[in-house]
Amino acid sequence: MDIFLISTIASIATVIIFSLIFKNKTNKGFKMNYFGLSYRRKMIRTLISFPLIVLIMIFLMYIDLSKAIKISFVLFILVAFAIQFFYNYYMWKKKES
Repeated sequence: MDIFLISTIASIATVIIFSLIFKNKTNKGFKMNYFGLSYRRKMIRTLISFPLIVLIMIFLMYIDLSKAIKISFVLFILVAFAIQFFYNYYMWKKKES
């Protein structure tokens, strides 16, 4: 449990730091850094990553884990993907108007 808490705090701190560092957003060309993208570009990158997410979920089905853990992993991935996509879409439309 301690490792989970430490990794969660480290992840949140990293997101906050990178969001503050990369305030200038780009809407043109390729940019490797996710934090430097506009919300429209973040949404597009999320859609492009969907096939990789499907492959990860298929891979999870072949790992030797209990069925409940497999289902909870897949549901977590799908919910996180949906939240990320709809948040970026909402913020894109909000910034556009």
